[in-house]
Amino acid sequence: MKKEVIVFSLGGSLVVPNNVDYNYLHKFKIFVNKLRKKYNIVLVTGGGKTARDYIKALRYEKADNKLQSIIGIMSTKLNARLVAGIFGLNEIVPDSLEDVKKHVEKNGFCVCGALGFQPDMTSDGDAAEISAYLKADLFVNLTNVDGLYDKDPKKYKTVKLIQCIDYKSFIDIVNKIKYESGQHFVLDQAAARIISKSKIKTLIVNGKKLDNVLMYLKDHKFRGTLIN
Repeated sequence: MKKEVIVFSLGGSLVVPNNVDYNYLHKFKIFVNKLRKKYNIVLVTGGGKTARDYIKALRYEKADNKLQSIIGIMSTKLNARLVAGIFGLNEIVPDSLEDVKKHVEKNGFCVCGALGFQPDMTSDGDAAEISAYLKADLFVNLTNVDGLYDKDPKKYKTVKLIQCIDYKSFIDIVNKIKYESGQHFVLDQAAARIISKSKIKTLIVNGKKLDNVLMYLKDHKFRGTLIN
C-alpha cells in the first residue's frame, strides 16, 4: 500500500533558539524515524533567530527587501544542512519542487529549506507549496507555541487556543498581519493561501510537544490547531 505523505515545517526557533538545540534535534530524529515506518516524510526548516539576526543587521543599513529575503533563505538552507546531518544524510539539500519529489520517491524522506526567492514567502509557504505539489495528506507546522490563539499571547494574559478553524477564517486573521522578511507567526500569508486553495489539512502544534502529532494521527484528543 502506498504510504501517506506528511510535510513538516520545522520552525527555526526549534532548531536554533539561541544556540543549536542538539538535545531537541536528537529527540526529533527519533520521533520522525518512527513515523517513517508508516509515512513518507518531508522536513522543511525555517531560518529562525539566525535569519532574524542577519536580517536585522541589514535593516540597520536599509538594505532592500529582496536582499533581506535572500539572507533569510540562506539561513533556512544552513539549518536544513544541519538537520539533514542529524539524520545522517549526505545528499545535496533539494532546491526545487522536482528535486524534493525525487528524494521522496527514492528514500521516502527529504530535508530542505526554502526553495528559492519568491516575494512575500517564508519557509512555511515553501512547506505548504511542497504539500500541494506532493498532494500531501497532512501538513504539520511545528512552532514554539501551542497553536493559534484568539489574541496574541505575548500581549494578553487571557487568551483562548483555537482548536479548529476553516481555511477562510484563518486567511482573514493572517491577512491582518503585515508581511516582513523573517516574520514570526504561526503560519504566513502565502502558506494560508496555498493550503486553502489546495484544501490541505493543516495541523499547528508546539514542536516541543511532539506527542500531540501522534495523538492527532491516532484520532485522540490533542493540543493544537487544525485547519481544514
